[in-house]
Amino acid sequence: MSAIQAASPRYALTLFGLFWVYWLALAIAPLYRDDWMLENVLVIMAIPLTLLAWRRYRFSTLAITAYWLFMLLHVLGSHYTYAEVPYNDWSELLFGRSLNEMLGWQRNHFDRLVHGLFGLLFMPAFCEWLQQATGLPRRWQYTVAISLVMAISGLYEIMEWVAALLFGGDLGQAYLGTQGDIWDAQKDMALAGLGSLLGATILFFREPFISKK
Repeated sequence: MSAIQAASPRYALTLFGLFWVYWLALAIAPLYRDDWMLENVLVIMAIPLTLLAWRRYRFSTLAITAYWLFMLLHVLGSHYTYAEVPYNDWSELLFGRSLNEMLGWQRNHFDRLVHGLFGLLFMPAFCEWLQQATGLPRRWQYTVAISLVMAISGLYEIMEWVAALLFGGDLGQAYLGTQGDIWDAQKDMALAGLGSLLGATILFFREPFISKK
């Protein structure tokens, strides 16, 4: 098991600063302010957890960069609401055709992308935390990290459901973001699980190369 090569504090602070510039820019005029506020509860919850983890544990450049990328995607989703991120407009601008048209999709799949990337992008940080906090063998780090992804994904789906019940109406539906799919929660969780499996596979095959350095 290789030792974790911690990212430099300067690099971490640079990402932290860039994130807040990005967050402030997208906070100015979100598409639906009420939904934006609900979505950003996650950002507010993540701040103390991130700072606490950074003070107590070492995280690699890979882990904090992957975490940063996920947070950027979440902020983008909260700006437009996940169901209305205009990736089709961007695709038409770049390629002359919408992504949905090219792939035969009928719905906005940005939410599905982010659920899958949650599993993929959080695996490095979860595994590095488990290595330091528990000393588990590598194979068990992967197993527990995948379980964490699935547990958090399931908890998030329950939180979405409760929020939809509490707020109801257009706000509840915007936050829930099912787009008429009765299996939306199950598909989101499945994608998070698949993302974590892909992440574990990448980390497994990457380990021998890191150990040689």
